[in-house]
Amino acid sequence: MAFGLLALIASAMFTGAAFYVNFAEQPARLTLDDSALLTEWKPSYKRGATMQAPLALVGFVLGLVAWWQTSHPGFLIGALLIIAPWPWTLIVIKPTNDALLATELDAAGPLSRALIVKWGGIHAVRTVLGGLATAAFFWACLSR
Repeated sequence: MAFGLLALIASAMFTGAAFYVNFAEQPARLTLDDSALLTEWKPSYKRGATMQAPLALVGFVLGLVAWWQTSHPGFLIGALLIIAPWPWTLIVIKPTNDALLATELDAAGPLSRALIVKWGGIHAVRTVLGGLATAAFFWACLSR
């Protein structure tokens, strides 16, 4: 049961961070001018990725161990949902990330702003996946 609780904690931390980005940081950064917007986004993205990627991996591994120990489907569902942001990021978000990271700060303008707005929308899927994973882990933990 300890592995399931730890999976729940990792998933909740991932979800909290993703939620914060979508509901606090992204709206706040969009109030900046184009140059400041891109200047803020670049290091924020790199720091966020450094934090969220390991949380998803840890939640996935812990969820699989909890499922192996208990056979509760909630742990398997949660494990698959918490790792789902990895392929989503690599397939859907990465092209936008790459375009933004390649944009020089002095080239910031309407196009970079539009990409950051787009990025916020597709990042919201990560928040939803994390929330669903957290709910699945919570269900499994309550059932034990």
